[in-house]
Amino acid sequence: MISTVLPTYNRSPLSFVKGEGSWLIEADGRRFLDMGAGIAVNALGHAAPELVATLTEQAQNLWHVSNLYKIPQQQALADILVETTFADTVFFTNSGTETAELAIKMARKYHYEKGAPRETFLTFEGAFHGRSTAAIAAAGSEKMVKGFGPLMPGFKQLPWGDMAAFEAAMDESICAVIVEPVQGEGGIRPMPEEQLKELRAACDRVGALLIFDEVQCGVGRTGKLFAHEWAGVTPDIMMVAKGIGGGFPLGAVLATENAASGMVAGTHGSTYGGNPLACAVGLKVMQIISDPAFLAEVSRKAGLLRQKLEGLVAAHPDSFEAVRGSGLMLGIKCKAPAGDLAVAGRDAGVLVVPAADNVLRLLPALNIPDEDIAEAVNRLDAAATATAFEAK
Repeated sequence: MISTVLPTYNRSPLSFVKGEGSWLIEADGRRFLDMGAGIAVNALGHAAPELVATLTEQAQNLWHVSNLYKIPQQQALADILVETTFADTVFFTNSGTETAELAIKMARKYHYEKGAPRETFLTFEGAFHGRSTAAIAAAGSEKMVKGFGPLMPGFKQLPWGDMAAFEAAMDESICAVIVEPVQGEGGIRPMPEEQLKELRAACDRVGALLIFDEVQCGVGRTGKLFAHEWAGVTPDIMMVAKGIGGGFPLGAVLATENAASGMVAGTHGSTYGGNPLACAVGLKVMQIISDPAFLAEVSRKAGLLRQKLEGLVAAHPDSFEAVRGSGLMLGIKCKAPAGDLAVAGRDAGVLVVPAADNVLRLLPALNIPDEDIAEAVNRLDAAATATAFEAK
């Protein structure tokens, strides 16, 4: 029988009907501790009371008007994003993929308006920037591009962390460099701070733009509002989505006035982007997460989780190899198949997300209680034990 839903997902056999904080409740009543948070989307957990109240209030007044008119909620969210980041201007989208499309257009338009068009973007192996034709061309991995050619030209992938290859590729033909300060789908791989600084310096040297993709690693995920802040460098353009909506579809492209100078009226648009519902929720998310006390608590929780995961790795040397990542964006490099461990975790009532390089991702709600952190690691311990027993 043909599925009425296009079968592009390998779904787990679970159907959740309710969420409470870091917990998901299945239709049959089983409770699961969610350490994936909708792939880093539910930054404040499921059904966060503050977001429910904000969404309900806005829904009773106005949902959608289009960008033919001024949208006060959109302006307020843009104001707080500019106030708390490097940016001078913001464009709102509905997803991370849409932010990639605009970032690419913005960079090319910038050079065109300067009178010296440039086409080539440098990207890195293991990257994930979405699933549009431009985004898959930027990432370049075989599993994403096979069968979808011809690809959009102008993207050159470099080995992750190979700064010699990067320096060799950088010249005045480069339009921009696109990089995730912490790769998510690529296996929770932070780019060292010194390398981020090298990217910034090289872009400045040849007049290229620097684009950070913080769709997964941004909005408090690493303990700073945005991950690049740890390195003390700023991009020209930044892609944001996932956590900024706290579960409601919302994305944003942040840019300096200079980088965005080519994007005048009529050069880009979105029917739904920046709608009152999404921006009301996004504003509340930003008001909560941008608080320095909240970010300090994220870092504290991250330290607790990492400590417990290090103990888990030590207790199961045949299953796990190492912990890596930043803040509450952590990965466990596995020796046993990560997919098998994820299934065993599901059986033990804890949800994690596999990634490349045989890694399990842990992307919990940023306000996860300490007791849920402890329970999650206990359940992962049970999953590793069960997997080891079955292997024997």
